[in-house]
Amino acid sequence: MKLSIIIPTYNEESTIEKLIPLLASVSYPVEYEIIVVDDGSTDRTIEKSISELKGKIDLRLLRNTENKGKGVCIRRGLDCASGDIIVIQDADLEYDPNDIPALIQPIINGKAVVVYGSRFLGRSYPHGMSLMSYIANRFLTAITNLLYSTNLTDMETCYKVIRMDVVKDMTLEAVRFEFEPEITAKIVKKNISIYELPISYSGRSHREGKKIRMRDFFIALHTLFRYRFAD
Repeated sequence: MKLSIIIPTYNEESTIEKLIPLLASVSYPVEYEIIVVDDGSTDRTIEKSISELKGKIDLRLLRNTENKGKGVCIRRGLDCASGDIIVIQDADLEYDPNDIPALIQPIINGKAVVVYGSRFLGRSYPHGMSLMSYIANRFLTAITNLLYSTNLTDMETCYKVIRMDVVKDMTLEAVRFEFEPEITAKIVKKNISIYELPISYSGRSHREGKKIRMRDFFIALHTLFRYRFAD
């Protein structure tokens, strides 16, 4: 089996050069590739993505000529991924790559085809998450459970680990952060159960570069209703 780690990134020069060596240091139980999809960064993200590890690991760098959105980057990464399992990795170091081996293990063992890393399992409040983000995350997850009869604790998590054959025939349309509710809705509508495991988390503020905004909450809410009642 092979794992494809897809990293959508935009103006992350302060973290991307730390992230790639960290990903490469993890002991994965399968072969892996890293696909960085830069979304038209205006800083030195591109230069710092090409680390001294290039040529030593399976690392590919794709670049959008203009800023298009996280969902577009993920879709582009999926189009060129060669793995049997995919995982999305944000470039901002809020999520710890050391959690990935445990997340992919249920898929390797045949116990699951989709695994979500939950920031809310095993803790009352994720480290560094703002109150508004906490409320938005909990609300969107509750609406997901209500609309789709699921029992999730963290629909909006970045760490979505999915067997490639689950997504290869999906027509994904997400442009920005609505990728999270869209992929969740389409997985559930395939009658596929989502397995959750606890992960570590260290949130950052908008001042530190966090890009999701209040409007993305309303887009996510609309996306959940849209795909619930779509054919």
